[in-house]
Amino acid sequence: MMLPTPSTTPAPSPDEQVLRKAIVERPDSPNAHAAFASFLCNAGRTDEALAHMEHEIRRIPASIWPLSIKAGILSSERRAAEALDVHRTLVAMAPGIPLLWANFGGDLAAAGHGDEAARALRRTIALAPGFGPAWLGLANLGVAPLNGADIAAMEEGFAHARDPHHQIQLLFALGRGYGALGEFERSFEAFAKANAMRETLIPHDGARLAAFVEAHRNLRPSFFKAAQDSPPELHGAIFIVGMPRSGSTLVEQILSCHPEIEGMGELSALEDVAASMGAFDAPGTFARRLQTMTHAEAARLAADYLARADRYRRTARPFFTDKMPANWRFVALIRRIMPSARIIDVRRDPMACGFSAFTTYFNRNTDFPNRLEDLGSYYRSYRQMMELIQVSAPDGMCDVDYERLVSDPDREIPALLDRLQLPFAEACLMPDRNRRAIYTPSAQQVRTPIHRTQDRFRDYLPWLRPLQVSLGAG
Repeated sequence: MMLPTPSTTPAPSPDEQVLRKAIVERPDSPNAHAAFASFLCNAGRTDEALAHMEHEIRRIPASIWPLSIKAGILSSERRAAEALDVHRTLVAMAPGIPLLWANFGGDLAAAGHGDEAARALRRTIALAPGFGPAWLGLANLGVAPLNGADIAAMEEGFAHARDPHHQIQLLFALGRGYGALGEFERSFEAFAKANAMRETLIPHDGARLAAFVEAHRNLRPSFFKAAQDSPPELHGAIFIVGMPRSGSTLVEQILSCHPEIEGMGELSALEDVAASMGAFDAPGTFARRLQTMTHAEAARLAADYLARADRYRRTARPFFTDKMPANWRFVALIRRIMPSARIIDVRRDPMACGFSAFTTYFNRNTDFPNRLEDLGSYYRSYRQMMELIQVSAPDGMCDVDYERLVSDPDREIPALLDRLQLPFAEACLMPDRNRRAIYTPSAQQVRTPIHRTQDRFRDYLPWLRPLQVSLGAG
């Protein structure tokens, strides 16, 4: 018999019927239940997915997989604090499974429990010395610098790791470890090897990106006039864009302290909307569709974006942040479909930003340069796009200089709020007191008082000539 569906909802779609049938036919299949839960979450029905897993937890209390799927749902929905009790139950039930400890450590880190996260990640490593995500998570935590014994263990773990993505993450962690010991040449070699491996798995097409940006130069004045003439509905979105590692997480942390702003983290919503318009087809396709967009189409796409973003809303605050740095590629789309939205361009010294990106692991779903010279080209494409839009449609655009922000926050933060047309809030001066969950590599950095640190790239200058040349810096 098919699983019942709530009487207040429409009849299930054919896809949902197939998934429900699979559960009936294979009631003890974790994959079947995971697929069904994923479908519900993607449809914005997270509460149904959680209720379904609760039913399975009660049905088979001795099994760990229903709990594991529940923890995964909460994590993917950015509800780390709620996931922690589930993780604790899981590691108590199955203390010998490395992945459970790694997932536990990841959510502890996101929720700001650094010391406990470090213990969970080290438990992972004790069980699986080549578990790359645990080593990288430990390196990113910064609770205690990686030491010589850690480096030896990572080298040994790398020799036994079989998953290439685990190997890549181990190499990034090794780069951090050698850097902490002042062995900068060996550190750079580890970072370079990690990026070279990643390039073989996730190659970056800089020429295509440059052509995508160049196509936007063909937008006629009528495009920008149409954006200006669009109905000025208040959508509440504040987009934070720029280069990765530019300080965007700090800017979001500051803004999320404001009583009128909810910090939402990195959303894929805008990229999904852009993809529906052909953003990843031939480079000129997207710009052409922007040019011919009607007001009705713009309104539909705005509604689509907001529906996707609302999945992660947890408060009734009137504004929310969408901190996806790579959304700089879609600033023209933002101007067209949500002309009242604010766009913050976070800028940092390009050498410091480029090197920091080179030493950061980007997941397998992220198209980002892996070579120093390509990082320079990426930066130039980003600047070209932002300058094009800022000249043609400056309303709602504001720049934040990272170096000035961390040097003089008492001046820069009130100025930013003023440019966003928001009242000053004292709490924004103390972002380190904000206890929200953060899922980026900068999570632990922004939980300390705002301060300026020495740019790490200066210790690596002998090996950064390709980046300097590509940026035109030398």
